[in-house]
Amino acid sequence: MTDKGTARLERLFETIHSRRGGDPQVSYTARLLAEGVDAITAKVTEEAAETVAAALGETPARVAAESADLLYHLLVLWAAVGVEPGDVWAELARREGTSGLAEKRARGDN
Repeated sequence: MTDKGTARLERLFETIHSRRGGDPQVSYTARLLAEGVDAITAKVTEEAAETVAAALGETPARVAAESADLLYHLLVLWAAVGVEPGDVWAELARREGTSGLAEKRARGDN
């Protein structure tokens, strides 16, 4: 991801974070945050499934659109549970240069 892409995600996260406590009648983001983690995780799951479906049978433009929806809902989830984008960037940096298989073994995943 380019620095511009990272900056765009961070700006979107700040917008999402600023909607906390907002009017759920006016802001979809405020409504999601008010509904809580269970509702937000359901949306993340839904958007992930739609992204996969698009990848399996639709155009790259549809995959991009569904991916944008997925990223938005993931950022809402981060805001709801107290994860900052920098936390994720740091975790990605920690894993950089490590084989995915070796990293999975270190976590105990098979």
